[in-house]
Amino acid sequence: MEQQILPAYLKETANLSTETFGSGLINTTWKITDKNRSYILQRINQDVFKHPEWIASNLRQIAGYLKIHHPDYLFVEPVKTLDNQDLAISKEAGYFRLLPFIKDSHSIDVVTEPSQAYEAAKQFGRFTALLEGMKLDDLHTTIADFHNLTLRFRQFEEAIATGIPDRILNAGPEITYLKDKSGIVTTYQQICNNPSFHLRVTHHDTKISNVLLDASNKGLCVIDLDTVMAGYFISDVGDMLRTYLSPASEEETDMEKIRIRTDIFEAIVKGYLSEMNAILSADEKKAFIYAGKFMIYMQAIRFLSDYLNGDTYYGARYADHNLQRARNQIRLLQELEAKEPELTEILNRYIHHQDQTTSI
Repeated sequence: MEQQILPAYLKETANLSTETFGSGLINTTWKITDKNRSYILQRINQDVFKHPEWIASNLRQIAGYLKIHHPDYLFVEPVKTLDNQDLAISKEAGYFRLLPFIKDSHSIDVVTEPSQAYEAAKQFGRFTALLEGMKLDDLHTTIADFHNLTLRFRQFEEAIATGIPDRILNAGPEITYLKDKSGIVTTYQQICNNPSFHLRVTHHDTKISNVLLDASNKGLCVIDLDTVMAGYFISDVGDMLRTYLSPASEEETDMEKIRIRTDIFEAIVKGYLSEMNAILSADEKKAFIYAGKFMIYMQAIRFLSDYLNGDTYYGARYADHNLQRARNQIRLLQELEAKEPELTEILNRYIHHQDQTTSI
């Protein structure tokens, strides 16, 4: 498939080597190499992204803004086709894009130490900070209601009402717990109506693998920008807290392995606020820990809804897979809330330090 697309981008394709690349689950990705340089070729998943041309438009707008206002920022801009198009289109295979491979860069899949969390958080914060002046009207919404917790909770209620009866019975304790935590939804609705919370250019998928690191493990830039659109900072911070804090992934079934690493939390705070402290409002900073609750809770109800509906969205590799995923996220939420007093102290201490430094 990839061999058929490359002539749209490159005049010489005879001596190219190709290999599947990365750990992403949405788009199909290859690394393309010749004797002089390397590229990343991606096939955009149209089941998830209904309008690939909207993604291309967003990247073009962001690239143009950064070239004018922050020309030194490393932005991995897609390569144009030979006839100057953003995407190569195949009637059989769909939409493709080609990106330059950044030499001596790498990414990681799991946060094992605070310095990694710091570098990633700093890069995601920097990305939003640099684009603070960009007009949000210039950006398309590439996935509608992606982090709309009100909608996700409504879908959860529908799954409870119309899902598979045996599964509803089997998930009784999880359903009760998540319904009892619906105050998290109420807080989200208050945030949406609070003028102190601002829509900004937000990445929306801040897992550690979406940051490029150099040979010294210093952050270079953020990548995988398909979900970049207008959003609240709680989406980016929340996804970092959800995926970085515990040493165990959302697939872990041993609940004893799910815990909150306070040193990782502190690294996220320092990294993100080193770029965003002067930009975020006081109310937004107070919601930093809530951001983690927001994302963990949303993922828990999405996993459980899918289980109740018969595993139609996420799929399942074994019986009760999505129920186990929901239990995993419930445990993570419980661990986060148990640590909240300690985490709040860390957050407030750093905000106070940053504010004092700024005022000097």
